[in-house]
Amino acid sequence: MFNISELARSVGLSRSTLLYYEKLGLLKAQRQPNGYRVYCDADRQRLLLLQRLQAGGLSLKECQDCLDGKIDRDQLGRRLETLKAEIEAKTRSMELLTALLGGNSLKAWHEEVERLAPDLHRDWLMTQGFSSEDAARVALLSKDMNDHDRYMAAFNEIFSGLDYWGPGSRQTTEKALAALPFRPESILEIGCGNGVATLVLAAQTGARITAIDTDAGALARLRTRAASAGLADRIEARCLDMARLPVPDQPYDVIWAEGSAYIIGVERALESWRPMLRRGGALVLSDMVWRTDHPSEDVQRFWASEYPAMTTVSRRLEQATRAGYRVLSHVDMGRSALDTYYEPLEARLRDLEGLIENTRVLEDLRRELRAYHEGNEQFGYEMFVLERR
Repeated sequence: MFNISELARSVGLSRSTLLYYEKLGLLKAQRQPNGYRVYCDADRQRLLLLQRLQAGGLSLKECQDCLDGKIDRDQLGRRLETLKAEIEAKTRSMELLTALLGGNSLKAWHEEVERLAPDLHRDWLMTQGFSSEDAARVALLSKDMNDHDRYMAAFNEIFSGLDYWGPGSRQTTEKALAALPFRPESILEIGCGNGVATLVLAAQTGARITAIDTDAGALARLRTRAASAGLADRIEARCLDMARLPVPDQPYDVIWAEGSAYIIGVERALESWRPMLRRGGALVLSDMVWRTDHPSEDVQRFWASEYPAMTTVSRRLEQATRAGYRVLSHVDMGRSALDTYYEPLEARLRDLEGLIENTRVLEDLRRELRAYHEGNEQFGYEMFVLERR
């Protein structure tokens, strides 16, 4: 026989727990003449069995049902499904914590957060030490804050050998210029890259151009090209973050952003760049858009991962109007603008085969090239020419 303290010690429980079990009817003491509770070995074994049933995830009520009657298999099945769901949730929690500590990839997590809360996602990345533009690159390119530097090193190695870093062409740049109702004297080009469009703008307008990017190598290449073309006196290449541009002493006649506004988000760009334009000035930007309301499953899945904010032309026009612009022109840049970008990229990847294998950059770019080949006009680039009201 055991008194309550002895029984508690023998099964590793507290005295108060045994009193609670008695209150629930899980345990029943015998009373001695002096009123003290005593228990037999059967009580001890019942408690040990109860603990084993609890280890299976059963509630105390479910344990009691199993101890006092036939096992309810349906009840156990439901409990098993609940336990599986709990384990899956805990596993996801463990994987996320491991990833945040640098133990594995954060790609899926970054993709989900970017889709659900893009602005907060990037703001949070900046609290982790990234600049606003690097935060955007984590969100849209590397998708892994732990592997970002290595990813971008391989990415820059690929693109350093390319003129176009996004869809575009000399013809589309000139066509957008022709849609301007005035001849600009000052242009701010945002995300200038190597300066392919910059040189066209300088040659066609005679304007003074401030060309910004955060890639020092690209800016150096632009300066060399401008000097060779005799345009260095009108092109100032500056390393600036497009999300934190200084307010100019004089607003610009034109802000030009071919394929770059998506980095901070088109809606945000429309809003934050507007004060930098003079009234009646123009914002010219290009962006990837849907050409169909019913894209194929593979193409839809790819762009949902790579550019979740991608939308239709009509939606972009609504956003521009709401942000305080009048639409002067918008034009489908056509398949040739995609070919100008993707064909050299494909050739570049072939040239680098064996040199930078086993990197996620190659995997990501090859997936993008498959979407380009299989897209069948489901998506493309649109050039928008917008007047600040």
